[in-house]
Amino acid sequence: MTMLDYGERYWAVMPAGGTGSRLGAQMPKQYLLLGGQTMIERSVAALSCADWIEQVVVVAAPGDSQAARLFVRHARVQVLARGGATRRDSVLAGVSFLLDSVGALPSDWVLVHDAARPAVSLAALERLKTTLAGGRGGGLLALPVADTVKRAHPADAAMTGEKVAATVDRQGLWLAQTPQMFRLGALAQALAQFPEVTDEASAMEAAGETVRLVEGDRMNFKVTTPDDLDLMRRLLGD
Repeated sequence: MTMLDYGERYWAVMPAGGTGSRLGAQMPKQYLLLGGQTMIERSVAALSCADWIEQVVVVAAPGDSQAARLFVRHARVQVLARGGATRRDSVLAGVSFLLDSVGALPSDWVLVHDAARPAVSLAALERLKTTLAGGRGGGLLALPVADTVKRAHPADAAMTGEKVAATVDRQGLWLAQTPQMFRLGALAQALAQFPEVTDEASAMEAAGETVRLVEGDRMNFKVTTPDDLDLMRRLLGD
């Protein structure tokens, strides 16, 4: 009997415990407004467009009550104020909560999505689901690198600009996005075993699992800098 015989269930975890220091805002960036809604509300709404996702677990920082207030009336959203010092810590807290307290099974899927990617499309979510359904590994949305890539000389950081050390072959290079989607049990084990990773795919790669790249879209960029925020506000009609 295959995993498909048990049916496929899907959950989501959204780590939202960061401070957004690179953005230079006066508050965590997930609470900045985009078109009359906070960024995190926009990101959760984008995920919730996929009606096959059972529940979205928002992992906020300890002591952060704002997320709970924002989603108090959302039946498919659970706020967990157990965010850790790193993304990995927050994601592991959310994944463990699903396994221990919600009744999710290790064979269920979990989509991990950034709170700072409010423009992920339903088409991209469906593409991720369709591509990975029935498999035992997982994958992530990503974009193939289209621009010429330069590597700077590590010893040259002058005010006039760093010097080029080499041109990097872009063939086979992809830019990782989210959601990243894996089986709950396998992801929990990989995150516990490899605490130094910066994303879920890295943990699964380190664990020897097959990770597939599924083409995303350019709208699904992460708001990191003031320029990103300005562009996202224009795209979303703010």
